[in-house]
Amino acid sequence: MNVYKVISDNVKSKLMEIDDVADILPSDVAIETPKIRDFGDFSTNVAMMLARPLKKSPRDIAEMILPKISEIPFVEKVTVAGPGFINITLKNDFLMSPGKYNIVAEKPKSLTIDMDYGSYNIGKALHIGHLRTTVVGDTFNRIARALGHKTKSYNHMGDWGRPMGLIIAWILEYGMPKNADDINVIYPASTARAKEDKAWLEHALRVTFELQNGNAEYLKIYNEFAPMSLKQISDILVRLNILPFDENKGERLVAEYVPAVQKILDEKNLIVHDDGADVIPVKLDTDTAPMPPVMWRSSVGNQTYAAADLAAIYYRTTTDNPDDIVYFTDSRQNLHFTQVFRAAKMAGMDSANLQHIGFGTITGADGKPFKTRDGDVPSLHQMLDMVADSVRKRAEESGKKLSDETVEMIALAALKFNDLMHDVKSDYVFDVDSVTQFEGRTGPYILYTAVRLNAVTNKAADMGVVASADRVELEPAERNLLLRLMDFERVLENAFTRRATDLLANYTYDLAQDINTFYHHCPILRDDVVSDVRATRLYIVNMARETLLRAIDLMGLRVPESM
Repeated sequence: MNVYKVISDNVKSKLMEIDDVADILPSDVAIETPKIRDFGDFSTNVAMMLARPLKKSPRDIAEMILPKISEIPFVEKVTVAGPGFINITLKNDFLMSPGKYNIVAEKPKSLTIDMDYGSYNIGKALHIGHLRTTVVGDTFNRIARALGHKTKSYNHMGDWGRPMGLIIAWILEYGMPKNADDINVIYPASTARAKEDKAWLEHALRVTFELQNGNAEYLKIYNEFAPMSLKQISDILVRLNILPFDENKGERLVAEYVPAVQKILDEKNLIVHDDGADVIPVKLDTDTAPMPPVMWRSSVGNQTYAAADLAAIYYRTTTDNPDDIVYFTDSRQNLHFTQVFRAAKMAGMDSANLQHIGFGTITGADGKPFKTRDGDVPSLHQMLDMVADSVRKRAEESGKKLSDETVEMIALAALKFNDLMHDVKSDYVFDVDSVTQFEGRTGPYILYTAVRLNAVTNKAADMGVVASADRVELEPAERNLLLRLMDFERVLENAFTRRATDLLANYTYDLAQDINTFYHHCPILRDDVVSDVRATRLYIVNMARETLLRAIDLMGLRVPESM
């Protein structure tokens, strides 16, 4: 339940019953949380918004509409504060069991959404640069599904462009690698050689062209090394607890749709020949910054990165008929997607809302892109290993012996939660010792809270304690926790609408804090707690546990049995 919307809708409904107000009431009645909860659970400044059209003081208007708001069944008390703020306190039994009020919450329209994240490159190990697209994309996918939207996740792999030509050229000269580790060194070595050796670069470009045009020998080589690379990618995604992609459809598989897009572009006369290449001019008269044309086909005839993206848009819009196509990539690709989206619109392939979410860089303490002590870009396996080593060290220092599985779960939470809690568009500093702390805004703290709740429910089951919502006298810590729980759906809706997974992560931390405050101030299974209080608090524990575990699952974390 989005409690903010429920209250807003009910307040608006009551205000519409007032003759002087009905015709001038704003479409949305804003509901907020007071800075000091002692004044009420929620507040609204609607009286101030009505002051000018009604030509009355906000306080007089507030006093006029107070009786109507008091008629809302789940409202306990309504008061006026300051110049005209209206504070609303909810009934305790509503916080405990909102279902008894038979509120039918309007659900958002279900959308069909194609999501493009991952975009891994064949022949390269996944590294720190792939972390945010993977973690944020996966979490957004989970949130969308939880809200009832139909999603389709795409891994638009780099598996058909110049990197493939560089790798195959190397294999032709030095032989087929034995495993993925061997493959990982080929591309950087061949790239470095191409920078120094023009003939080698031209050779690799010819190989790329012939590969894209069906050269049997090159396809055979490709089909030998690609599965090794894909297995390596799959292994780290499993370790990161990432949902399987609905389609691993990269540049190679969308190549068959390039001719269909070519036909559309030709019919609309959008392609211009420029120095041997085919380009699509997308600059507008209103542009104040440089806007290069889209490179449709290179001067040597190779399929380009942009052509693959346009072909993918064609495939997705004609096959899935999505409402939205959302891309999660590095913000350095902002220009590229602006160009591609403009070309798609010019070609009439913009039936879906095309949106690019560009994320910031993960840096070290020096503000530069994070690297290992050896100066290398760390693979995702290396990053998880680093975090796991830090978790293990902390546990040993505190005298705990954790299983390897538990260490892995804590490391996963430390790495992923730290990524999710930051605004996706912003850079952030990665410090392995900070993310593995068991206190503060960290993944281990979230897991610790979940483990604590699991322990309480298990102990209650052993004691035969039965949860009950019958008692409605509540302590402040109980009310605050229940109010936080009621905010979960609103947070999910906002995270989805704003494409902001940090809203979920930071809500989860705030929820964990409220849970631990409740746990500290409201003993549950202690011998001196009377039975009806114990039953109520266990009921609240069960509600908190269910919501916390949902939030944890939406972030793709796993909860150990103990910590």
